[in-house]
Amino acid sequence: MNTSTINQIFSKLSKAIPAPKSDLTYINNYTLLVAVVLSAQSTDAQVNKATSDLFKKYDSPEKMVQLGLPGLINYVKSIGLYNAKAKNIISLSEILIEKHNSRVPNDFEMLCELPGVGRKTANVVMSVAFGHATIAVDTHVYRLSRRLNLSIGDTPDKVEMDLMNVVPTKYKKSAHHLLILHGRYTCKARNPLCEICVISKECIHYKNVIYGKIKNIL
Repeated sequence: MNTSTINQIFSKLSKAIPAPKSDLTYINNYTLLVAVVLSAQSTDAQVNKATSDLFKKYDSPEKMVQLGLPGLINYVKSIGLYNAKAKNIISLSEILIEKHNSRVPNDFEMLCELPGVGRKTANVVMSVAFGHATIAVDTHVYRLSRRLNLSIGDTPDKVEMDLMNVVPTKYKKSAHHLLILHGRYTCKARNPLCEICVISKECIHYKNVIYGKIKNIL
């Protein structure tokens, strides 16, 4: 895909979504980190429902450790994989206290060392909390990147690298949220709303569907 088309994609998405931001509800950098850890293989709506009461009382590593694993599980048991996620949150909270003065580190590698934190979670925190130009690849970003032919990578890491290379610098800070929100509400996995999509003219998937070449791409 040429540079002009890529610019058109993100220009149009930026106009359609003028203030892109995470759908997760959080209070500070710590609660953002916890929310993103909880969001793996779960929806933001599910996480927000579970954390609405949790974050009112437990918004720091010290308070979370004091709450303890059984107490945390009571708050998040409606979320998928809650046992493993709760254990990771207690562990990462202890590490933040011991090694980072109870603060979420503004460092990608340090974030990735925390239990339950992979590249996607670290990239979200680096972007949302600290304003870095990172692109986290979740299922929406992965799907849209391939549908739009921004990447042919077959893993999230490969798609991330491709996007970092092709997304124009002016859109790098917002690209993650633009793609997620467009994928969540318009370019859905099973029934994409192509008829109202602002970037259908630039979309390889849409063109292929229109011409009857394929019925679905990821």
